[in-house]
Amino acid sequence: MSIRDIFPIDKWDFKSGSILADLPASDLERLMAHKSEHRYKKGDILFREGAYPSGIYYIVEGKVKKYKTDKSGKEQIIYVANTGELLGYHAILSEYRYPDSAATLEDSMVAFIPKEDFILTLQHSAVLNNRLLKTLSHEFAVLANSITLFAKNSVRERLALQLIVLREKYKVNFEPGMAVEINMSRDDLASMAGTARENVVRVLSEFKEAGIVETKGRKIVITDINKLIALADAR
Repeated sequence: MSIRDIFPIDKWDFKSGSILADLPASDLERLMAHKSEHRYKKGDILFREGAYPSGIYYIVEGKVKKYKTDKSGKEQIIYVANTGELLGYHAILSEYRYPDSAATLEDSMVAFIPKEDFILTLQHSAVLNNRLLKTLSHEFAVLANSITLFAKNSVRERLALQLIVLREKYKVNFEPGMAVEINMSRDDLASMAGTARENVVRVLSEFKEAGIVETKGRKIVITDINKLIALADAR
């Protein structure tokens, strides 16, 4: 059974991984003509908020967090991007600076695609234009849902929702019945849920006592997805 059969995951997931899926060969060749792949360690910065973009990034393997930082240095994670997703195209489309920062959550392989190749491909590819338009429209809807979530829902509900979304992100070679390990620091979880680290630790302990999750160090395994969905109250 897919998560989509029991929970509206698309309301909360940006899912930009579909942009390049089955792109016409000529478009993909033009886009990737001068790409360069780089291996990044966990915590490495891809780009910083306020910098001028020189290209976009394609995650070959790994996970990357997009986040904003306030004046005190506190992070607010906006989104976790997965293998196959594009990053950085918003700044090029708006002809402005990066609106947020991006850093790897684990050792990752990321391809850099020069701005000129991205723009050239857009000029020739109706398919890529249409997909970007759909993706941007979907992202707007997800952000609107997130604003409502943070305004109305409790820490328990917000953390439950983020764990559901992260469970989908951390599925690797998944088969029914397999455990999915979410490997994320409590600080990053707190940033995603919009709360303090101690609140995340407390709520996770409550989830564990209720038989909803198990923890192995920093790793989290959801043992009862239905209970977590009921807690999320995000329909």
